[in-house]
Amino acid sequence: MDKGIHFISGLPRSGSTLLSALLRQNPQIHANITSPVGSIFLTALREMSEQNEGAVFINDERRREVLLGIVKGFYYDIHKQKTVFDTNRLWCSKLPTVCALYPEAKVICCVRDVPWIYDSVERLIRRNALQPSKIFNFEATGTVYDRFDGLNRSTGLIGFAWAALRQAYFSEEANRLLLINYETLTQNPQKALEAIYEFVGMPSFKHDFNSIEFDATEFDQRLGTPGLHTVGKSIRTEMRTRTILPPELFQRVAGDNFWKDPTRNLFGATVI
Repeated sequence: MDKGIHFISGLPRSGSTLLSALLRQNPQIHANITSPVGSIFLTALREMSEQNEGAVFINDERRREVLLGIVKGFYYDIHKQKTVFDTNRLWCSKLPTVCALYPEAKVICCVRDVPWIYDSVERLIRRNALQPSKIFNFEATGTVYDRFDGLNRSTGLIGFAWAALRQAYFSEEANRLLLINYETLTQNPQKALEAIYEFVGMPSFKHDFNSIEFDATEFDQRLGTPGLHTVGKSIRTEMRTRTILPPELFQRVAGDNFWKDPTRNLFGATVI
């Protein structure tokens, strides 16, 4: 990757789309919503494992070159001109692999108070009451309790992302992580972006927070979830004080914001 690569990961509904929309204002940066690189990457890893009888011909150096080739090939028309920020929540779960392949890469993790992530998803589902969402496998039945449990399970939208982030945060590679709180990004975006540029070693850039351009309408429509990646033209701070979740569900995940306790930051992750 000629101009370098970094990764955007972390929790859903926590500002990664807004962050990508802002970063791409910089002509030296490519950023977007979740790319297919991560899923192709995992498929290749699995197919090069011992489950494939042809693995006898594959050593770690070949694995390395194949994985590097996937990323470089996907960004063949971009990486020579721009620094790539690839977005996928799974990168936190593969942090040792990322570090092995890209020793200079950093992972930017968008985070948010966990109960409000569940609240945000539920609001989105209710807003699209006439369309079942791919988030729940287009299932038209179920209650808020079913949806909460689905999101919370180890393979769920939130449960997986939270576990992957927690794994990375408490790992020896945590110093490669920069956690950006949703409140910081939306209330003080200049501070958030300056921290990112310093963290990845790029010169700062003057962003326009009142003229943000981003459109993923077709992508969201195919997911049956219009508005999933909607970003306003300007940044608006929305302070919610009342949840639409049943109170017992909200309280179930109220203590899951592990990154807010400095005494638990054991391996040097940066939190903004």
